[in-house]
Amino acid sequence: MTISEFEIFKVEKSAKKFCSERNKNYPPDQLLIEYKLENQTLYLIEVRPKWNDPSIRTEKYAAKLSYIKKDKQWKLYWQRANLSWLLYEEKCTSNQLETLLQVVWDDPHGCFWG
Repeated sequence: MTISEFEIFKVEKSAKKFCSERNKNYPPDQLLIEYKLENQTLYLIEVRPKWNDPSIRTEKYAAKLSYIKKDKQWKLYWQRANLSWLLYEEKCTSNQLETLLQVVWDDPHGCFWG
């Protein structure tokens, strides 16, 4: 079961705010933080020019936040170098998306922004 339209609106509002705040620190032609919402999963993405051809944009997934509707909880994942997703910390769940977005922003272990 997917999340409701109201929940989608709330998620997109939080994601837009996060990306807008994050993008204030970087020139948009060098780095842009965007989001993608697919079903019950929110992805945060770094968009950069390709190193040898700046006209081509590359995407790197920085974080994955999945909503588990039956538990009414968000789970935060980070992506390993082999592109597999792992739960960020053993109990890194919250019923508030903003709480986990703050974890991504702070990035205490350097998993999301390097």
